Amino acid sequence: MTARDDELRAFATALGLAFSDLALFGRALTHDSYLNEHPGEPLEDNERLEFLGDAVIDFLAAEWLYARLPDEPEGRLTQIRAALVRNDALGRIAASLGVGPMLLMGRGEAEHGGRKRARNLGGALEAILGALYLDSGLDAARAFIVPHFEDLLAAILRDESAKDAKSLLNEWSQRATGREPAYHAVETSGPEHDPAFVVEVRIAGEVYGKGRGRSKREASQAAAQAALASLRKRGLSE
Repeated sequence: MTARDDELRAFATALGLAFSDLALFGRALTHDSYLNEHPGEPLEDNERLEFLGDAVIDFLAAEWLYARLPDEPEGRLTQIRAALVRNDALGRIAASLGVGPMLLMGRGEAEHGGRKRARNLGGALEAILGALYLDSGLDAARAFIVPHFEDLLAAILRDESAKDAKSLLNEWSQRATGREPAYHAVETSGPEHDPAFVVEVRIAGEVYGKGRGRSKREASQAAAQAALASLRKRGLSE
C-alpha cells in the first residue's frame, strides 16, 4: 500500500465512505492536468467518472425534490434541480468537504488556484459520486449527497428572495421617481480566480444601498436588499 493509498483511505473514512475498490476513489480525485505533466504514470483522470456522476446527481436531485416539494409543478422542480446541481453549488460542497487539497493535479494548475476553482471541485464531486455508484451502488451515492441538498435548497431560496428584492426596488423606484435603479460596481478585490465585488445601487443619482458578493450579480442583489431595508426604516417602501 502506497502513501497515496493511505491518504485516500483516511479521506474516504473522514467522508463516511468505504470503497471496496480504492483505485476508483483515487481516479475520482485525479485531475487531467496531473496526467499531462506525468504521462508515464499508469493512472486515469476523473473525466469519465465525472460524466457518470453528473447523471447520478441529476437523478438523485430529481428524486429528492419530487418528495421534498410535493406541491411544486414540473417546471419549478426543473429550475430548482438545475440550481442544485450547477457547478458552483457542487464546488461549494466539495470545498466544505476538503476535496481541494486531496486532488492530484499538475503543478501549473495548482499554482494558478486549481484546488479552489469551482469547475475542478464540482467536477471532482461528480466523479466521487460516479465512483461511489460503481463501487457501492445508488443507495450509497444517495446517502452521501442528499444530506447536502437541504442547505443548498435554503441557499437557492434565499437567492431567489434577493432577486425578488431587485424587482421590488425597481417597482418602488418607478413609482416614486419614474426611473429605474442603476447598479454600479465600485470595488473589486481578491485573487482573479475568486474575486469579491462591491456594488452600489443608485436612483436618480443618489446611493440607496451597497452590497458585497462573489459576483456582480450577487453583489447587486445584496445592494437591492440593503436599499429596501433603508427605505423601510425611512417609511418609504410601501
